[in-house]
Amino acid sequence: MKVLVFLGSKIGNSEVYRKACIEVADWISRNDYSLVYGGNANGLMGVLAGRVLENGGEVIGIMPNYLKEYELVHKGLTKFYETETMQERKDLMRNLSDVCIAVPGGAGTMEEITEAYSLFLVGQNTSPCIVYNKDGYYDDLKNMYDKMAQKEFLAVEDRRKLLFSDDFDEIDRFIKEMKK
Repeated sequence: MKVLVFLGSKIGNSEVYRKACIEVADWISRNDYSLVYGGNANGLMGVLAGRVLENGGEVIGIMPNYLKEYELVHKGLTKFYETETMQERKDLMRNLSDVCIAVPGGAGTMEEITEAYSLFLVGQNTSPCIVYNKDGYYDDLKNMYDKMAQKEFLAVEDRRKLLFSDDFDEIDRFIKEMKK
């Protein structure tokens, strides 16, 4: 299985976020999954990719050519794809993947998981979407989605198609259920 991980190109201000990336990387490696991500060597992106590579796993990086001026492409990638636009990058990442997971990150991470989930709901993305909610980082986002369902802007059934968790057993069950 190929796991697309959305995450920050910055490291954040707490060690808990780096540890969250290592936990996700070890889960990917333990299950013999492959990592698909944005290709950056910096920040949490670099931590995640480095750990999967250190564990002997496959890492696929995808980056728009213009970002190479601002971000460092990870040197150890198993495969690297260059795109013209950010939209092409996101589309290719999703098309190569079987599941999408967001770990702590910034505006880009939020945009990527939100787009993947929206596309999942309308049948344009077949990858289940998970938010790795380590240390409650995404509690406010979870509450917002709950409010959308409560106010009937999001069907309760559709709200259940986005998991917020930091429990890998729960994540594994969710993936299995969504892939039926």
